[in-house]
Amino acid sequence: MASSRLQIQPDEAVLLRVTHSNIKSFSAEIRFSLQSSVEAVKDKLWRKCGTSVNSMQLELYDDANSKISSLTDDSRPLGFYSPFDGYRLHIIDLDPSSVTAGGWLEDISSVEKYSISEEAYDKRDGTFRKFKEKMASQNPSAFAPKITDDYMEDLCANIKVGDRCEIDPGEKRGVVKYVGRAESLTPGFWVGVQFDEPLGLKECATLTLLHFMVQ
Repeated sequence: MASSRLQIQPDEAVLLRVTHSNIKSFSAEIRFSLQSSVEAVKDKLWRKCGTSVNSMQLELYDDANSKISSLTDDSRPLGFYSPFDGYRLHIIDLDPSSVTAGGWLEDISSVEKYSISEEAYDKRDGTFRKFKEKMASQNPSAFAPKITDDYMEDLCANIKVGDRCEIDPGEKRGVVKYVGRAESLTPGFWVGVQFDEPLGLKECATLTLLHFMVQ
């Protein structure tokens, strides 16, 4: 007489997507051995989501989101329920007083926030502020203020195409060919200069490097 016992190879495993009834943002892909009992699967899930083994009910859904079965027998191996890669294992938390109940694990609005005064924070060592100050002293350019959209606008108002100028450093002289914003570059206003010497068109020299000459 042929045996009806389910045969599972020792190294067989399945990758399942796991969801939770109380934690809507919880979604994880977890690999399970098909030899693991349902109780062992629950124990593994408890460590990841907080729902106790005794309060956990498991449901298996296929890749079309149709329910295949409820995993009601904790002693059976997971493979008994014939899961395949890509199937979904849904956790239902039956404990109304569970740590996952009420959605508070996702809603942080009611959680008391720690706060500290600026004065107290300044006195602390090892803070990000102290680290940033140290790095800024070692490399000031890396922590320079961000350029705003209107950077140098007031100075550019007095510069027009055709003005003669001199670039410093380098003392290269040329003619202003462009004044205005350059969307493909950084924010602020830019000045494009064509040098007198045969160096080609040097575009978008920053205004801080331009010394305009009296014609």
